[in-house]
Amino acid sequence: MHLKDVVDRLSGAGVDDVFVPAGDADPPADPYDGALPLLRGLGELGSPSARVGTTGYPASHPLIHDDLTVQAMWDKRTHTYIVSNLCFDPRLLGDWVVRVRRRGVTLPLRVGVAGPVQRAKLLSMAAKIGVGESTRFLTGHASWFARFAAPGGYSPDRPLARGAEALTAPSAGVAGLHVFTFNQVAETERWRRALLDRSGG
Repeated sequence: MHLKDVVDRLSGAGVDDVFVPAGDADPPADPYDGALPLLRGLGELGSPSARVGTTGYPASHPLIHDDLTVQAMWDKRTHTYIVSNLCFDPRLLGDWVVRVRRRGVTLPLRVGVAGPVQRAKLLSMAAKIGVGESTRFLTGHASWFARFAAPGGYSPDRPLARGAEALTAPSAGVAGLHVFTFNQVAETERWRRALLDRSGG
């Protein structure tokens, strides 16, 4: 069984935290037509990972209806945390966090943010992974593009600051960030260390 082979390799390497997104393969690799069947498969293997993350969508998924993503989040509520897809609009993200909690989903949330990347790469990747509302938010805020054009390009500091009140509320249950590096790992790590230094972390 391929899944067992993968799990055995991960366990052998000491990996005990896995993130399981649905994927958009068409046709899907049977029998896994979404994240939930794979999560159930992990359960049948004895739940070998101590922590299992699943996805959440503050902005609509480009291929899956919102009703289905909401139901999927409820179906995955027995796992250990949720990682949100990229969202550049702090208001949209804050509203989504409130809606998640109103649905009775209590899993810790890790907010997905883009690391410090160049403008062209950021917008290209945003289009590919389907953060439509947030991409429109960017294009509607000229000042953000001015910042993108500056040396160093985009930084996550401003959207995090704008969303701080909603994301740090005790009721939000935000456990931390999930930083999408887009393979700019060194730049992201420098940003992370500088953020920790500024916050005294």
